Amino acid sequence: MPRRIILTLIGLVVVLPAARAAEPLPAREAWVPQEALLVLDVHDPKPILDLLLDPKLIEAVKASPPYRAGASSPQFAQMTNAIQFLEARLETKWPEGLVKLLGGGFTLAVGPKGTTFLLVDAQDAEMLRELNDVILFFAKDNAERRGDAEAVSSGEYRGVTGWKLGPNEAHTILDNRLLVSNKSEGLKAALDLRAEPDRPGLARSPGYQAAKRAAGSGAAATLYVNSGVLKNLPQVQNALAGDRNPLAVLLLAGLADAVQDSTWLGLALDVSGDKLVLRLATDGTVDPSGAGGFAIPPQAGGAMPNLVVPRGIAAMSFYRDLHGFYAAKDELFPERTSGLIFFENMMGIFFTGRDLTEEVLAQIGSDVRLVVARQEYRPENGTPAVQIPCFAAVFRMKDPDKFARVAEEGWQKAVGLVNFSRGQQAKPGLIIDRPVHNGVKYTSAAFSPPEGENRSAVDVRFNFSPSLAMTGEYLVFSSTAGLAEDLIDALGKETQEGAAPLAGTHSLLELDAAQLASILGANREGMIRQNMVEKGNTREQAEQEIGTLLTIIEHVGRVKLDVGIDGQQTRAALEVHLNLP
Repeated sequence: MPRRIILTLIGLVVVLPAARAAEPLPAREAWVPQEALLVLDVHDPKPILDLLLDPKLIEAVKASPPYRAGASSPQFAQMTNAIQFLEARLETKWPEGLVKLLGGGFTLAVGPKGTTFLLVDAQDAEMLRELNDVILFFAKDNAERRGDAEAVSSGEYRGVTGWKLGPNEAHTILDNRLLVSNKSEGLKAALDLRAEPDRPGLARSPGYQAAKRAAGSGAAATLYVNSGVLKNLPQVQNALAGDRNPLAVLLLAGLADAVQDSTWLGLALDVSGDKLVLRLATDGTVDPSGAGGFAIPPQAGGAMPNLVVPRGIAAMSFYRDLHGFYAAKDELFPERTSGLIFFENMMGIFFTGRDLTEEVLAQIGSDVRLVVARQEYRPENGTPAVQIPCFAAVFRMKDPDKFARVAEEGWQKAVGLVNFSRGQQAKPGLIIDRPVHNGVKYTSAAFSPPEGENRSAVDVRFNFSPSLAMTGEYLVFSSTAGLAEDLIDALGKETQEGAAPLAGTHSLLELDAAQLASILGANREGMIRQNMVEKGNTREQAEQEIGTLLTIIEHVGRVKLDVGIDGQQTRAALEVHLNLP
């Protein structure tokens, strides 16, 4: 009998049952010490288990490259034998057994000194005791074979019998509840709270209660983070004190600053069929008048809705006062980073003679939108061997009549710099044109079409035709002329429909995983070769890794992330739609 596999499969050893509790057990949180740093509480396992045990998902896992590769290994056969043994002993199939053992919910907590607590409420107490007997038998037998029979021991504390597999495991069962800790002191702390209900436990923590209220009712699972204490740990302090990347600060502003200011974080998971929603709330705030206030919208203000274009992969919309961000750079970045120095040097070239803060960024509104889309290649250019998605940034100009020529001049200098650099390397340059689309004249630069008739795998440069478009009060910088035209149409439609800002939202991201999978699939061979070079994998290993990545993405439908402010609390919501066969 593969005893090690059984132990690995179960992952814990439990005790012989203590006497049944005379009264219903209190909420699991009542037995978790107040100083816990992280607490994951699965209140309603049913929707989660229904999703994980969905035959469609199981079949998708079985069809994945890692599963197929592992199914032929000796270890897989041993694990299968172990599962079959347990199914026969417990008289149930493993999916039903999992529901009976976890169906009452469970709580996992981590303390400040690495102490972990696991409390599991089984639906079937008899099955829990039966499983305990099986595991305990094999644990003792395995310890005796190693010549270390004392490794498995029992003891009594506050009238409860518990068992240990070694110095880092302690377990007991009370009625239908399993208590597990990696330290004897951890298990004793939980039993102290059981015996003395008046002791201050997690349930009485103000931060935990606030996080619980913010999570709302009806969530399948919640995660509480005691960020006020967590921030004092040396590892976390070092991470927070590290170098700040300007681009990361700009994109994560509002959320990152609120987390750093917080004393607690609360996350709630809602599961409805193949739709998952993860909601975050925290008591951390950002001072609108401070250095991080460039990402805080005024009352009733916020980011604009995302722009929708054909073959869209991702769309992002931000409320960001770029003038305020750059004006506060000395406070945000006391030490000048290489990225910031490079940015300033490039902007000095493109906007020569103009003050970047007051004459350039002050002319840009707080609406910043980014779009990424799969390309539709023009026949005269052919299809590149490596296909790169097109991308664009859209800004709102405060004074289009004044700033349009400034933007045009800067863009043409950027194209000139590219041509100069390519000329030094004896490579073809970009040719500027002024096409018209839907009544809007825009500026575009493109490479001359390739020579020859075979255009099925042309040079990577044909992924780009950098373009600048100005329609109404909007300024569009696009990597291709095609996307620039799609955005002219999208902005025209938005203006006609009178789109309004999303009140309170300062960051919005939407992703179409089907389009992402399509572009990655088109580059599969190149990704495999890159994996082999960068990781030193064999072709078989590289194909398996890339295949796994593509399989995961193919089973994700749409993703949406919305971050903003609700009253005095920062909130975020991540919505994921799964694409199950």
